[in-house]
Amino acid sequence: MPLVEVKTEIRSDINTCFDIATDIDLHKKSLKHTREIAIAGKTSGRITLGEWVSWEAIHFGLVQHLTSKITNYDRPHFFVDEMVFGAFKSYRHEHIFWEENNKTIMVNRFYFESPFGLFGKLSNVLVVKRYMKKLLLTRAEFLKKHAEKQMSDKTKNKVKIIENTHVYEL
Repeated sequence: MPLVEVKTEIRSDINTCFDIATDIDLHKKSLKHTREIAIAGKTSGRITLGEWVSWEAIHFGLVQHLTSKITNYDRPHFFVDEMVFGAFKSYRHEHIFWEENNKTIMVNRFYFESPFGLFGKLSNVLVVKRYMKKLLLTRAEFLKKHAEKQMSDKTKNKVKIIENTHVYEL
């Protein structure tokens, strides 16, 4: 089964990164170039264990439908979504998070199997693996920017509070 792996360092806390990665609304925004929309199941907010979502998007110039379900979930360290219905024969997408040196490391491991036997295996090598890597990199970069902006906003708010604090000597 082919594997696409993307590792991203994010200057934000693990809880923020995890919450952003499970947010359906942010997922739609991160892949807006594919016109991705949630059409059934959990269509807004954060998705969690046992929940599922059906997506509609344009890939390779065709409208695609895909349904995935959260099959494993341990906030804030990992969650797994697996295809229930879609263009792949199967897929398993592992989202893994840990903290290291005041950063969060986010790893996406996407295992997939294409249909159509030998033709599917050939398309994996020539097209699908590269396409999925680009898609995961695009999404990871969006999530990184969003999480780091949230962290920056939190830091600015802390600075404002400190600036408004007065020390009085008696």
